[in-house]
Amino acid sequence: MTHPFPEDFLWGVATAGHQGEGDNVHSDTWFLENTVPTLFAEPSGPACRTLQMWPQDLDLVAGMGLNAYRFSVEWARVEPVRGEVDGSALDRYERLVDGCLERGLAPVVTFNHFTAPHWFSAAGSWLADDAADRFAAQCERVTARLGDRITAGVTLNEPNLEQLLQAGGKLPPQAEQLKRDMLAAAARAAGTERYFAANVIPSDAQDAFQEATTRAHRTARAAVKALRPDLPVGVSIAIADEVALPGGQAHRDARRAAVYDHWLHVAREDDFIGVQNYERVVHGPEGEVLPDGPRNGMGTVIEPASLAGAVRYAHRVSGVPVLVTEHGLQTDDDAQRAAFVPAALEHLGEELRAGTPVLGYCHWTLLDNFEWIFGYGPKLGLVAVDRETFERTPKPSAAAYADAVRSHRPVPVG
Repeated sequence: MTHPFPEDFLWGVATAGHQGEGDNVHSDTWFLENTVPTLFAEPSGPACRTLQMWPQDLDLVAGMGLNAYRFSVEWARVEPVRGEVDGSALDRYERLVDGCLERGLAPVVTFNHFTAPHWFSAAGSWLADDAADRFAAQCERVTARLGDRITAGVTLNEPNLEQLLQAGGKLPPQAEQLKRDMLAAAARAAGTERYFAANVIPSDAQDAFQEATTRAHRTARAAVKALRPDLPVGVSIAIADEVALPGGQAHRDARRAAVYDHWLHVAREDDFIGVQNYERVVHGPEGEVLPDGPRNGMGTVIEPASLAGAVRYAHRVSGVPVLVTEHGLQTDDDAQRAAFVPAALEHLGEELRAGTPVLGYCHWTLLDNFEWIFGYGPKLGLVAVDRETFERTPKPSAAAYADAVRSHRPVPVG
């Protein structure tokens, strides 16, 4: 039997700037974390200090036998004030890219992982008339500096996340009101008419944001391609494995149409679709049902086959190859993660063997980091981080992932 994973398959981890770097003081998320009232459980503060400790982190990744590292370039660091570019920030990201290459890691760059400069969000965020052009200019300057050495580019991270959360009832009604109160307070504090951020969007602004971010994605992709036409570029989306029991097909299909299909159709113009999967959702005749079994921190049943199902659907609708830009398990029990990841990769291998083109797999995430409105409570990392000393301690799941990768990577001939 032929090996399902090709030699150039990307085996990596995924990270994000704001969630790990720390002290992202010019960003919209930092501003919202420190707004009263706020939806955020706690401020990000120093996060995991990856801005200073990235060489140690890359050593951990290379030591696991991986060959890819996904990270984001923080727009708020590069352009902290509208129209003023901080070249030293680009210098730091350039050193990170070179550090990846020195360790045999393919750099996968996310141009926007939710966070944006405070000035951008105070001016209306993605709904501003010049938002797409402003973002394209940021992508252009990053590509001009790093584009000759990176392996793939993701324009936007999960622009459909809010639709997924709302469709699945993940946030209680009081959270929606607190979100609105926080954004109103932020607008007052910023002295502007409105304030938005990409992962705290009011329910009545969802359609406008989808239209705006679609325009931004296409404009950004064109800007990147103008400088490096051969660079694979795509958008990543949050996508659950939606499964129907007998009689549940209509509920499943309605969820897919509301949350995923727009972006999967947009991706037909791209080089790949980024898939970010964390759960399976089961639909019965009356709606969503919860099967028996151990549950993850999101409240759904742990299902290793969910990634393969999400990948299958994403490719079927988009028609382009899939890059798994995130996949993991929220749990305080690392033994669950250590068992979950190898099992999920077995199912993914079967999907490749069936003919679905998959370019790579990036596990979310390397470090236990800042998980947005939930703060530092949720644990998804392969490596624990001491919140006082920032010491990194690999968990058993890191070894389990490394062992699984070794078992799946083809042995070189000759």
